[in-house]
Amino acid sequence: MPDTRDSSSSGSGRDANADCEASLNRLDAFNEHRKVLFAIAYRMLGSVADAEDMLQETYLRWQQALDREIHSPRAFLVTIVSRLCLNHLKSARVRREEYFGEWLPEPLLTEDEGSARALAEVEVDDSLSFAFLVLLERLTPMERAVFLLREVFEYEYTEIADILGQSEANCRQLLRRARQHVAENRPRFNPSPQQRERLLREFLQATAGGNLERLVELLASDVALHSDGGGKGPALPVLIQGAAKVARALVGASRKFVPASIVTRLASINGEIGAISYHEGKPFSVVTLDILDGRIRGVYIVSNPEKLAHMPALPAPA
Repeated sequence: MPDTRDSSSSGSGRDANADCEASLNRLDAFNEHRKVLFAIAYRMLGSVADAEDMLQETYLRWQQALDREIHSPRAFLVTIVSRLCLNHLKSARVRREEYFGEWLPEPLLTEDEGSARALAEVEVDDSLSFAFLVLLERLTPMERAVFLLREVFEYEYTEIADILGQSEANCRQLLRRARQHVAENRPRFNPSPQQRERLLREFLQATAGGNLERLVELLASDVALHSDGGGKGPALPVLIQGAAKVARALVGASRKFVPASIVTRLASINGEIGAISYHEGKPFSVVTLDILDGRIRGVYIVSNPEKLAHMPALPAPA
């Protein structure tokens, strides 16, 4: 008697197992390169949430790609995430022009013993600092992409041209323009971590205590105060410049906006010492400083609750 069992069922089972194995292999390859993909996306977009969205979309496209399209998993993934970020930046620029007040990057917690995210996502260097990310906002999206891929991630011009779909000559020209913009405003040296922490503590103490004279001593003459509340958190609507003006604005804002029950903790923010302020256990604001020649030349305050959503809650007392 002939065997009437459907032989296609065992074949489909083997096909399903093969598809599952291929999907897992793709997942492993993606996770292997996830760190550099997030590093590129965050520096391109200045947003943790947007960078995570770009990685999710990159993963979906990676899973759907045909094997014959992939010569190098890393090159393929970097190309996808870079082009996604470019497209996102072009549309984000329109939204940022309509943004209430000044737009600042989302702060990234880069060291926290109680957090699983501590240094898990991104390598820390000066290209991660608030001052540098704000400086990158002056570049066009394509200049920013070329600059980061060449200067931070050390790709060759031929690789950058392939990743961005540009000619090598155009990439060199874009990099030359980007370098000029960045060189005009980039700090000449980095202060030591100890100096940063000392200045931050003195800055916080003088601000909270309303000590205008001490604040002016700590600030560079051309200091700039940047604050981002996005219309949802307390912030000054415009950029403030000059030591005396910034000192008065800080003291006035502290008295007007900061609750008496605020709790402040120092933390590593974007690779540098910063401060997270908490109100009722939830992040209220993040402060980081740009320091040059022993003086504070930039103050960055983020109080937009949407940009603080990924920051940790106030740790419970031991």
